[in-house]
Amino acid sequence: MTILIFIGSLLAAMALGIPIAFALLASGVALMWHLQLFDAQILAQNLVGGADSFPLLAVPFFMLAGEIMNVGGLSRRIVNLALALVGHVKGGLGYVTIMAGCLLSALSGSAVADAAALTALLLPMMVKAGHEKARAGGLIAAVGVIGPVIPPSIGLVIFGVAANVSISKLFFAAVVPGLLIGGALWITWAWLVRREDIVPPPRKSATEIMKAFREATWALILPVIILVGLRMGVFTPTEAAVVAAVYALFVSIFIYRELKPAQLYDVFVASAKTSAIVMFLIAAAMVSAWLITVANLPAMVVDLLKPFMGSPILLMFAIMVLVMAVGTAMDMTPTILILTPVLMPVVKAAGIDPVYFGVLFIINNSIGLVTPPVGTVLNVVAGVGKISMDDVTKGVIPFMIAEFAVMFLMVLFPKLVTVPASWFY
Repeated sequence: MTILIFIGSLLAAMALGIPIAFALLASGVALMWHLQLFDAQILAQNLVGGADSFPLLAVPFFMLAGEIMNVGGLSRRIVNLALALVGHVKGGLGYVTIMAGCLLSALSGSAVADAAALTALLLPMMVKAGHEKARAGGLIAAVGVIGPVIPPSIGLVIFGVAANVSISKLFFAAVVPGLLIGGALWITWAWLVRREDIVPPPRKSATEIMKAFREATWALILPVIILVGLRMGVFTPTEAAVVAAVYALFVSIFIYRELKPAQLYDVFVASAKTSAIVMFLIAAAMVSAWLITVANLPAMVVDLLKPFMGSPILLMFAIMVLVMAVGTAMDMTPTILILTPVLMPVVKAAGIDPVYFGVLFIINNSIGLVTPPVGTVLNVVAGVGKISMDDVTKGVIPFMIAEFAVMFLMVLFPKLVTVPASWFY
């Protein structure tokens, strides 16, 4: 009954068109009434306490870094480097998209920011080259999924805080899985374009490649600074976000000189608005998370999943299917915040590595960003690229299938995640 009241009130609020943060608060209030615990002071304390977290400071700073990179020219130079390296092969612009997406993921950690930048920069070029617009848009949307996987990742930060798991370990463990998803997209694109009659642009000369590399060097240094700094214990993930924002600001203003002082206000306001939405959502979810614990919902879920508890692989399959279903109707951040406190006790009871689970959980939620009907990244690509939602959805399907295939391969073979992770920490 308790589970039905929580889920029913949440879905009812969402069905009425109430924003997800307020829907979470409404479901929390409904649960408090059911448990006869309603107290406005407790509600307010959990709401304020939910956002009062040092690790969560990484979220606004990574968002600020992503905004600066797009405006300051770092993203464009990454795309130009990928164009110089692989733009000349058949279907080269698709490979450019995948390569640039992986590099941008190591800079911003935001699927929406990466998808918007790649759509604006590469979609017109792909259409002009003769690629079908829907397929090109679908590829860009699928590449955007890599953003929350390859560190630094806002999704991993939120999960780490909600699950009390080391964010640094999550970052290191997600590197190889993110690259495997990029490899799956590469193979899928190669299969789809093999029969297309596309004339690729001429090969860039060695001089042009070196010029593109020199121009992108300052952007490429950033992920190295973050990963090495985390590995050597120089700074925490939160401090790494500040380093990323300050570094991007310095390079954009003083090295590339594309970000003018007059633009700073708009950049800060844009990132502050996005951060405010996410942080309020986190704060509202923490109310529900506290009530989930008080109502002992995790124990009820453990009882429901007992038939799978004897086999970690079967349990992971069941959880991944559940998250896939939720991801079709809910955005990434609320899904992480709602399901993490419910699923973590189940994962620990089954003896599954929390870091391994966290990486697969975030991958699944990231792919949820391109699963219709809600698909946030699909909406971004459709809006920026001026494509109908139906066309983008058709275009993304083969790439989405490839991403799910990689995810379930990691479920079957956990060492694909755990062994590379051990190399880093």
